[in-house]
Amino acid sequence: EITCLASGIKSLVGIEHFTGLKELYCYDNQLMTLDVSKNKELEILNCFRNQLTSLDVSQNTKLRSFNCSENQLTELHLNSQLKMLYCQYNNLVALDVSSNPNITDLDCSKNKLAALDVTKNTKLERLDCSYNQLAALDVSKNTELKRLNCYDNLLTALDISANTALTDLNCSKNRLTALDISSVPTVYVNCADNACPIILTDTRTF
Repeated sequence: EITCLASGIKSLVGIEHFTGLKELYCYDNQLMTLDVSKNKELEILNCFRNQLTSLDVSQNTKLRSFNCSENQLTELHLNSQLKMLYCQYNNLVALDVSSNPNITDLDCSKNKLAALDVTKNTKLERLDCSYNQLAALDVSKNTELKRLNCYDNLLTALDISANTALTDLNCSKNRLTALDISSVPTVYVNCADNACPIILTDTRTF
């Protein structure tokens, strides 16, 4: 494990020699580049709040937890074994998680995403894609989803009929005209600031 946080560090050249490294915490520094392609044993990488514009962890096949939030990322190349990905507060215009079937936690809020495909992420439990530019969001395959934050986007429709495990939904600040929560047993809903009035359908009996 290496921990070197909030130290004004501008370079981690030489990190490639630590081939047995499993955990790297280098957040809150001034890194503009980070090459972890030789760190094959890496399981946890926390490099948030730096100045990175691109990052490639596709060679880190054991990486399961990855936090690269609060950088300046326009590109992100992932490995297929990730379980937790936090890439919020960046400049991503695209995010491909189609090869990441094990992800349970995904936070890609505060980016510039116009599309997001999570249909292959069937183990997803928590998704935050708020503050993007999404015009559509298909969560029909995410039957394990418990928390969904998709507020402040451009959604005109949202189907949560398959998300029976959902307990927390924030879809405010979109363009929804209707929302049916009938199939969700217990859910807290915030659907404010949509089309006025939004038709909220709930046929459950209590």
